Amino acid sequence: MTDDINKDDYEALLEMARNKTAAGRALLAAAMDDLFRQSNDVLTDHERTLMSGILRGLLHAAEMSVRRELADKLAALDNVPDDLIATLGDDEIEVVYPILVGSKLLYDTDLVEIIRHRTLQHQLAIAMQRSAGAGISGELPENGGQDVIKALMENTNARISKSTMEYLVEQSKRVDGYQNPLLRRPDFNQEVAKRIYWWVSAALRKYLADQFDIDPRELDQALDATVAEISAHESEPGVVVNQAEELARRVAENGQITPKIIIGVLRQGEIPLFEALFAAHAGLRLKLVQRIIFEPGGEALAVACKGIEIPRDDFATLFMLSREARFGEPVTGRPEPARILELYDRVRLELAQTIVGRWRCDPDYLDAMRVLSKTAPNGASAPGDSGNSASS
Repeated sequence: MTDDINKDDYEALLEMARNKTAAGRALLAAAMDDLFRQSNDVLTDHERTLMSGILRGLLHAAEMSVRRELADKLAALDNVPDDLIATLGDDEIEVVYPILVGSKLLYDTDLVEIIRHRTLQHQLAIAMQRSAGAGISGELPENGGQDVIKALMENTNARISKSTMEYLVEQSKRVDGYQNPLLRRPDFNQEVAKRIYWWVSAALRKYLADQFDIDPRELDQALDATVAEISAHESEPGVVVNQAEELARRVAENGQITPKIIIGVLRQGEIPLFEALFAAHAGLRLKLVQRIIFEPGGEALAVACKGIEIPRDDFATLFMLSREARFGEPVTGRPEPARILELYDRVRLELAQTIVGRWRCDPDYLDAMRVLSKTAPNGASAPGDSGNSASS
C-alpha cells in the first residue's frame, strides 16, 4: 500500500462501482473495506470523501447481503466517515443490526432519530447497545414497546437517567416483565428497591431482601407507613406526582412532543404515558384529557386535536387507536371514523382553539362544548350531548 491512492486505484474502484452484478458489488464492498482498514492513517480528506461517496452510491443499489457484510466490517472500525455510518444506520434492521449493537460510531443524535422514525427492531438493537447513554435510554421508553424497554433494562452497560428510572419503576407495577431486569441493574439502589418491594412476587422480594441486606420486618413496617402516607396524600389534590406526567413534562420542556411520538406511545399500549404526553402537548389537565380521549363519541377528541393543530391523518389514527384501547376491538368498517372525521373537517380552527382555551381555564369540558353547540346550524347538537356531528 502506498502513502496515497493513485489514479489507477481510483479507476479500479470506479470500474467496480459500474459493475451491477452481485459479484461485482461484493468485490467493491470488500475492496472499500480493505482500503478503510489499511489506510486509516494515510488517506487524505479528499480521498476519504471520494471513497465515502462511492460507498454511499453502492449502498443504495447493492443487495442486502452485500450491505450487511459491509456493515459487519465497518462496525468493527473506529474511523469511518460520519455520513457513511449514518447512511448505514438508516438501513433495514438486517443490515444495520451490527452497527446499532456493537459500533460506537453513531452519535446520540443519530440514534435518537433512528429510535423515533425506524422500526421496533431498530429500537431493540439500540437498547442492547453496550454503551447506550442516558439520553438514548430516555428516548427508548417514550418510543419503544415492552420488549424494547425490557432489553434496555437488561443491558447493564446502558446508563438510565433518574427520571427514566422512576418512570420504569412506576410502570413495573403493571408490567411484571419489567420487575426482574429492573431489580438486577447495577444502578438500582436501596431507596428504589424499597419502593418496588410492595408489588413484586415473593421470589423477587426474597432477592431484594438478600441483595440489599434489608430486614423484612423493616420492609413490612415501611409498607404500613407508605400505605398511610399515600392515603393521606390522596386527599390532597396535586400532591402525588405521576411518573408518566413527570416524564411527559420533561419531554415537553425539550420541545420533543410530536403527534408521531404520541401515536407511537399509544400504539405500543403505554396508556398512562400517552395520556400524559397528550395533556402536556395540549396544555390541559390530565383528568380532563382522560375524559376527552375516552368519552364514547369522540367529538371532544376531534375538537381538541383540531384546536392544537394535530393533522387530520394523525387525528384519524389517534381516534381509532383510542377506540381500540377503550373498547378492546378495532373500529375499522364502523361508521364512527367517517362521522368523526367529518366533524374534524367542519369545525373551524379558531372555534376549536377557543374551546381548548376554555378547557385550559375551566376543566368543565361539557360547558366549553356548548360554545360549539351554539354555532351548529339547524339546531344540531353539540358533541357530548347526543353524538351528532357539529359544524363550524
